[in-house]
Amino acid sequence: MSLRPAFASSARPVRVTLGLGVLLMALVLLLGARAAFYQSYATGYGRAETALRLTVNALEADLARYEVVPQLVAGLDRVQRLAAHPDNRALRTATNVWLLDQNEAVQASDIYVIRPDGETIAASNYRMGALSFVGQNFSYRPYFTEAISGNAGRFFGIGTTSGVRGYYFSAPVRDGLGRINGVVAVKVGVERIEESWRGGEYRFLVTDPEGRVFLSSEPGWLYSSLGPPTEEWLARTLSIRRYADAELGELPLERRSAFGLPVFRVAEGGGHRDYLAASQAMHEEGWTVHALLDTASLRSDAWLIVLTLVLLLSAASLGGLFLIQRRAQAAERAAMQRYATAELERRVDARTADLARVNDQLGQEIAERRATEAELRAAQASLVQVGKLAALGQMSASLSHEINQPLAAARNYADSAAILIERGDLTRARDNIAQILALVDRMASIGTHLRNAARAPGEPPGAAQLPAILPETRTIVAQRLATSGAALETDVPSDLPPVRAGTTRLQQVLVNLITNAADAAEGAADPRITLSARHEGGMIVLRVRDRGEGVPDAIAERIFDPFFTTKGVGAGLGLGLSISANIVRDYGGTITCRNADPGAEFCVTLPAAPSTELSAETAA
Repeated sequence: MSLRPAFASSARPVRVTLGLGVLLMALVLLLGARAAFYQSYATGYGRAETALRLTVNALEADLARYEVVPQLVAGLDRVQRLAAHPDNRALRTATNVWLLDQNEAVQASDIYVIRPDGETIAASNYRMGALSFVGQNFSYRPYFTEAISGNAGRFFGIGTTSGVRGYYFSAPVRDGLGRINGVVAVKVGVERIEESWRGGEYRFLVTDPEGRVFLSSEPGWLYSSLGPPTEEWLARTLSIRRYADAELGELPLERRSAFGLPVFRVAEGGGHRDYLAASQAMHEEGWTVHALLDTASLRSDAWLIVLTLVLLLSAASLGGLFLIQRRAQAAERAAMQRYATAELERRVDARTADLARVNDQLGQEIAERRATEAELRAAQASLVQVGKLAALGQMSASLSHEINQPLAAARNYADSAAILIERGDLTRARDNIAQILALVDRMASIGTHLRNAARAPGEPPGAAQLPAILPETRTIVAQRLATSGAALETDVPSDLPPVRAGTTRLQQVLVNLITNAADAAEGAADPRITLSARHEGGMIVLRVRDRGEGVPDAIAERIFDPFFTTKGVGAGLGLGLSISANIVRDYGGTITCRNADPGAEFCVTLPAAPSTELSAETAA
């Protein structure tokens, strides 16, 4: 029996199989390369988006530190007196020195006071000679025009005097009759922000509403436009002198797309460089932040995966060729044993295929688990950092919100004490000063509560007498009630049992609810506010009702959320109701809101103090 004819007859199927194998390998390599590049770009874009979100959060947090500074400065007596008497040289000199000290304290770039005609009459940089703002006219700046019209102003640009970029906040200075006598402006430098961006994996740039680069980790990109600027854009930019005398150009940039992702192609040094571009708008500031990731490293990673795939396919091909050659030699050497050899090879092939499949599955599961663990660790680290930033932001905002109320009351007592001293009524003046000292103690108590919030103190609540804290509460909210034209009516029985709560924090809840009601009653046909309390089944039920417009259904579920407010910019932090709800829950109570007819009613339910606590409180 000749073995050559059998071998020759099997050569053609072998060549066909090899040809199909080569085509299959080419197809697998092509699809694998595309998948590798897509995965590399998608992963890089996800990283760029994460870096972008962190950068935007950092920018917003940095600017938020200075937003209320001009409003606080504008409300001080020193500044209001200067605005009312701008030609008083002694007052100007004293205000210059004071602004310098305050500017160093808040770590801003500059703080200055502007007359209604745009002339600067006092500035923290009064000692800088030609670079001082004193005597300069800024009536053309948008932050001045917004503040002189009665609104809080924002603006970013290059200082026409200093030549330094910055973000400006402004607020009007009003006299006792509500008239605007001037403007307080605060400038915040931005160069330190750029310094933090340099030297990293990403390039960052911030553009204004016209698409011009205002901040950048690459100094050569500053003041360049990402697209052809229109004549309207240029005219508006020049009229407000946003970029002073800086040279404005156009960035040699081409917008492209790769695997459905945005790519910026930037001409550099006679060539070009591609960047994955993740963008996010900061609507309140009018900025757009871009995080750019060089695609060169992504392409290198993708090519490394392709090379690995080529090696794997080559190893598989060599293994296949070796197997085919072995089978052919075995068939030629032992034609008489074909059946036995074929059976043996069939079993070997089957077992090899099973083992290879199991091995591939195991390797895939290991790779997926490692990737999942890496993503989990990264997410946990990101969440920890975001949690820290959120806690710090809420703590500082809470302190600012809660101290404003005692400060307003202390101001009222101080004004009254001055009048009484002028009249010679020293007894009543001493009483007012005693009330001011009590409010100072209250502010210290508020600070203690905010510090204890971070470590969940175990101090048990005592027995708070609601009728006893109402007079001081009325004093604290008197200014806000007078401003809004509201009248507070109380319906609290003198024999009302004590509430199981702390006196200071319970008063804090009452002040927040009454102040909130005064905001709602302002401009209402019936500006009355009713505070009532009843003892119902072992619980003390407090109700605060206004007769305003009520709470819309669209925001009823969010009214106790932190930082949620329906007031305008600078009018509130959105923390009063959130803080009140947390205090009530700490004492085992509940707080709800419902619409009355007319107005809204807030209902606080707290446990009455047990007799044992009352006895202990009385003994103390």
